[in-house]
Amino acid sequence: MTDSAAANNPSQAPSPSWAILVVDDEDVFARAVATCLVRAGNTCMVATSLAMAREHIKDPPDLVILDMRLPDGDGLDLLPDLTGVGDAAPPVIVVTAYGDISQAVDAMKMGAADYLRKPLDLDELLITVDKVMESQKLRSRLNFSKARENRSAVPETLLGNSPAIISVRSQIETIAGVGGAAPPTVLIQGETGTGKDVAARLLHRLGPRPDRSFVQVDCASLPKDIIEAELFGHVRGAFTSAHASRAGLIEAAEDGTLFLDEIGELPLALQAKLLNVLERRQVRRVGSTRESPVQARFIAATNRDLEAMVARDEFRDDLYFRLNVLSVSMPSLRECRGDLALLAQHFMAITARSYGRDAPELGPDALDMIEHYDWPGNVRELRNVIERAVLLTPGAVVAAKSLALSQSAFSQTQPSIPIRDPGSSMERASTLDDAERQLIVQALRQAKGNASEAARALRVTRMALRYRIEKHGLRSADFRVG
Repeated sequence: MTDSAAANNPSQAPSPSWAILVVDDEDVFARAVATCLVRAGNTCMVATSLAMAREHIKDPPDLVILDMRLPDGDGLDLLPDLTGVGDAAPPVIVVTAYGDISQAVDAMKMGAADYLRKPLDLDELLITVDKVMESQKLRSRLNFSKARENRSAVPETLLGNSPAIISVRSQIETIAGVGGAAPPTVLIQGETGTGKDVAARLLHRLGPRPDRSFVQVDCASLPKDIIEAELFGHVRGAFTSAHASRAGLIEAAEDGTLFLDEIGELPLALQAKLLNVLERRQVRRVGSTRESPVQARFIAATNRDLEAMVARDEFRDDLYFRLNVLSVSMPSLRECRGDLALLAQHFMAITARSYGRDAPELGPDALDMIEHYDWPGNVRELRNVIERAVLLTPGAVVAAKSLALSQSAFSQTQPSIPIRDPGSSMERASTLDDAERQLIVQALRQAKGNASEAARALRVTRMALRYRIEKHGLRSADFRVG
């Protein structure tokens, strides 16, 4: 396709433009390389000596193509100058004559990204440039991700002293200790805002590879037309806009952790391909015939009922079973009411520190309101409410009115199932736990052991009911008829 035709065809997007420094004392060769790179959409500078090259790298280019033999020294002499520019150091492709392969090897040991041999094939040059720059971009993204994790104001921890949180922390610590060459997959389930992403990061931090990459993929936010290429990568020419090969996020995780958030939103067409990766521990880029080994730990999370989705043929049962090797059920904030004051004070301190303010205190009326609110958005909602209250409170005490909570989400005093007279067939409850157990037993009896129906009657999620059933040593199967 000609340049004018490409310009008139919006589907043929131009390749990324890079600033490239060509360092070679053969003027004709250097100009030919520069012309080729400019035609591919890049900008080029040419240096015919080490001295000229050192002047150019004061404003570092994106890439350096470096000849090994120069009139005022060896190409290797430039590599320390390039690394001296710190994070802005460009990758280097060394060019060497056939008999000087040992020099190319030395350059690779000193940090060069790749090498080419003279006489140079210009098509091979363009492919190598694309490969090196794609690797550089991926490395930059991962470095940014690691730096962001390190700068996070909130460490990966689950605050609270309630039995539910203590149980989850213990479970995560146990699962995190399970290592091996191919760590088992983990499925984290829970309502929206319960901290599933925090649990995933905690699993990574407590695991055997905390210094490796943690790559998070939000399956709900990735457009369906690019999610396959984002996850699995692609080779150059695999589709119209694939101008360069690119590693997917599965490969980017390397031997660290890949966190698939909102896995229930993954299209059915890709579920089989993900299952194949999990089963065979091999990934193949879109358009490629070559497979690469996968060593990452896979953690998936969802706020949806995957069992119900399997029953409706909306989620593959084999993928569900493969993901659910080890599982963590995150409790809702309603199950951890004893932790509300602790969490609220924690979020107040974080907000105050972030905005350079003194942390206020919670007034008695505000604390009472927090403890009686149902928190449908769970911990995320609590954090947002506290942040808003701290920012809008002029004094040293946060009052109830500053919370601006919806009146429709306060705890109901009456349960949604009829309770019989405590003096008749239902024993009088001596503690809150006793009352909870009796309500669950009655709901399961009325639902004939159907946990989903019992959860609806009690107005809790199926996962929340499952936690409470286990907490009280009950089994829904004991209440089934026939």
